[in-house]
Amino acid sequence: MTASLPALPDTAACRLAREVAEQFSSPALVNHCLRSYLWAADHAARHGIAFDEELLFVAAMVHDIGLVPVFDSATVPFEEAGGAVGWVFAAGAGWPAARRRRVAEVVVAHMAPEVDVAADPEGHLLELATGLDISGRDPDAWPAGLRAAVLAEYPRLGLIGEFVACFEDQARRKPDSPAGRFSANGFAARARANPLDR
Repeated sequence: MTASLPALPDTAACRLAREVAEQFSSPALVNHCLRSYLWAADHAARHGIAFDEELLFVAAMVHDIGLVPVFDSATVPFEEAGGAVGWVFAAGAGWPAARRRRVAEVVVAHMAPEVDVAADPEGHLLELATGLDISGRDPDAWPAGLRAAVLAEYPRLGLIGEFVACFEDQARRKPDSPAGRFSANGFAARARANPLDR
């Protein structure tokens, strides 16, 4: 039996955030963003974690946009550049200042080694989800049927080759950034061994 996917939130901001991702990111990165939301939402449902669906979806759609050449920063880590894009997007969507800050915080938090679920449920969920989707961290924490259904709906499209190249470029130019530290600690090998690509 095929597992049912969590529903994608359908608000004006969510539709526009997906449009932004599709306009500027490759199909592989767009699917990564969508899978990241789905992994996060499923984990939250199974572990009783309350979260803001719209906030998490918008953050998921822009969390890697700082890797895209037009938004890449020469001076700050890609997650900070992505957080700034998220803040600007949220301002354009009419979100209040506190909610703009939150989307930026969630985007930045996805690169943290660990995020406290009590302090930042959306950041916690996005960090876990991206860890699975990129590095293959703890895949058995998600049911096999759900993993198969998500991958069938949003295939990987050679994501890891593209992503590793982006990370290595970030590491060369910004060695003190989280991407630089990840790369120095074997990120590429972990990503290439991701069981989701088997």
